[in-house]
Amino acid sequence: MINFEFEKIEPKCYEFGVELDADIKEKLTIYGNLLIDWNEKINLTAITEPEAVLYKHFYDCILFLKHVKIPDGATLVDVGTGAGFPGMVLKIVRPDLEITLLDSLNKRLIFLNEVIEKLSLKGIKTLHMRAEDAGKSKTCRESFDIATARAVANLPVLLEYCTPLVKKDGLFVAMKGPNAQEEAALCGNAIRVLGCGEPKIICENLPENEKRAFCIFKKISQTPPKYPRKPSDISKHPL
Repeated sequence: MINFEFEKIEPKCYEFGVELDADIKEKLTIYGNLLIDWNEKINLTAITEPEAVLYKHFYDCILFLKHVKIPDGATLVDVGTGAGFPGMVLKIVRPDLEITLLDSLNKRLIFLNEVIEKLSLKGIKTLHMRAEDAGKSKTCRESFDIATARAVANLPVLLEYCTPLVKKDGLFVAMKGPNAQEEAALCGNAIRVLGCGEPKIICENLPENEKRAFCIFKKISQTPPKYPRKPSDISKHPL
């Protein structure tokens, strides 16, 4: 079993109120090893070197908790969760959260269900559904305190997929790269139409000069029923 060098990130996490206790480190270690093993069978991530997993998956996702103050027991949907980032990491670090891992590719969810079983996690589930269908469904629409997505699509497109899932006064948090400000500048109409306020954008540095930006949108009014539109309309004619 690969052991990840958590001592490299523990002091930084502790500074913003996240303590990586023995149980959290054990669960992250099991998760990381399952990720590396499964990645030999299905394409889950291009990042498999242990130190890269530590920083670019685990620490990157834990940074979410530095910039987004999540109430106890909040509901969070991770849209296009892929290998479970950030949703699975957030669940391990904050067991009180109610997490839904949403993805359109079932083989990824099979992997995540094994992680959930191996770690005996409660209050987390996978959902095999496209984001636009979830945004229209009675069980998902405007039912989450927080929606998040990590490197899924351009920001105007993500807003239309994710905002319909968020309750009024909830948050949509997009985890973006170095072009976050430029993408946010294109969101003016989408913000108005979908019921969001102006974004707060917070930038962080990751190893190897990589940049992480957290684009935080508060939902200030209900999203009109016509949104989200069909995927072809969203991609060809962004708001």
